[in-house]
Amino acid sequence: MDDFGQTLYHLSEDPGITRFLPRPSTNTSVSGSVVWAVDDVHLRNYLLPRDCPRVCFCPVSSSTAEDVERLMRGGDASAVVAIESRWYERSRLAKLVRYDLPSDGFECVDIGAGYFVSREEVAPVRTVTIDDPLGELARRNVELRVLPSLWELRDRVIASTLQFSIIRWRNAAPRIAPGASARDTKFRAKRYAP
Repeated sequence: MDDFGQTLYHLSEDPGITRFLPRPSTNTSVSGSVVWAVDDVHLRNYLLPRDCPRVCFCPVSSSTAEDVERLMRGGDASAVVAIESRWYERSRLAKLVRYDLPSDGFECVDIGAGYFVSREEVAPVRTVTIDDPLGELARRNVELRVLPSLWELRDRVIASTLQFSIIRWRNAAPRIAPGASARDTKFRAKRYAP
């Protein structure tokens, strides 16, 4: 396994974790039981409640100018994290704990997403409480977009040349079929509210 010589992170709403035990992976590209961690650059994608569905994206050297202009909206943010409006209040009030983990024993499984895994249990070396995760996004020069639905943005980002990560999509509100009535939309939004 690699030693990256950097601190890796795990974010949680649980303030009492003293050891991270490997758990069965649900990610199809990683088999077995693992402890997940993320690097500092991609920590931005996790400054939200765990179950909040989100679309995260940023330009990379291979991104076209047209995609950058269209999806980054000409702003100076380094990245965008988009959430559904029904998750905004919960995200605003979230209290997160950043667990700093040693990189020893971790291997990178996706450099684009900043994902690292360890197959051994890991003890955090430090914990930091994040009382204002949305403020932390702003401090990291990340634009937070709050949208009624993420489906259209998700489709545009997937078809683009930007680097992206789509997280907890199983918790996203369903796509509203063309021609659905406002009554149907309200029912679905209420039904799927966290």
